[in-house]
Amino acid sequence: MVQYYNIAGAKVGSHYLAMGVLTAIFAVPTLAMRGGSKAAVQTPPINAASSDEADFIKKFMEEAEAEDKSKAKH
Repeated sequence: MVQYYNIAGAKVGSHYLAMGVLTAIFAVPTLAMRGGSKAAVQTPPINAASSDEADFIKKFMEEAEAEDKSKAKH
């Protein structure tokens, strides 16, 4: 048997109220503990005299990051 309550002019069963309370108890803390989005890491600007120098610096940085990642796996 279900107990009905009159909420805002509508009949609401006690089982719906129970499900709503349980959802609020578990959903609110879960959403609060998720945390925010991680900020993107910004690198400092490359102050190169030419585009060739800028390309060399970018390629060097990419290779160094790839090397660091491969070392971290081992």
